[in-house]
Amino acid sequence: MFGIADYGAFVAAIVLFLAIPGPGNLALITSTGKGGIRGGMAATFGVIAGDQVLMWLAVAGVAALLAAYPTAFSFVQWAGAAYLAWLGWKMLTAKPGDAPVLNIRPSQFFRQAVTITLLNPKAIVFYMAFFPLFVDPTRHQGLITFGAMAATIAFLTFLYGLTVVLLTHFLAERMRANPRITQTLNKLAGVFLIGFGVKLAISK
Repeated sequence: MFGIADYGAFVAAIVLFLAIPGPGNLALITSTGKGGIRGGMAATFGVIAGDQVLMWLAVAGVAALLAAYPTAFSFVQWAGAAYLAWLGWKMLTAKPGDAPVLNIRPSQFFRQAVTITLLNPKAIVFYMAFFPLFVDPTRHQGLITFGAMAATIAFLTFLYGLTVVLLTHFLAERMRANPRITQTLNKLAGVFLIGFGVKLAISK
């Protein structure tokens, strides 16, 4: 289909990729908790935009370039590690009454999600190594093939993000009555972000 090797397996891989816990999911959950459905959907579109950038960079050959120059790839790794760790530390050390780490304005939720996605080790690995496996070299149709893949990724990410946002909003309404729970979850999210940063820094 459109030069994609086993379209059904490609869809399944994208769904599995989305469901694996990581910074992207954390961005959706945190944005929804801070900014409601509007903030969560802004973050969803941020994740979609970041994914599209990574995919088209892979198409342009940047993935091969980074693989050929380990120093450049190491720089990308360390930049992602530093950003995620910094964000996690801000969330971990935040005190009641402090300004939120993620700004409530949807425009900033969008930019935050784009940045997290671009520096997400899970996304980088997928688009650099796993994504090309679904391109059928014998039936490849150039931009049509990549366009179909990009549209599929965007559509599935939108559906997944919408589901996460609605579920998070539903649960958040019940947690706002207990600020201690929210503070604990924020600190837990900070620990996870620091962990993601460390994982990215030491990954080969």
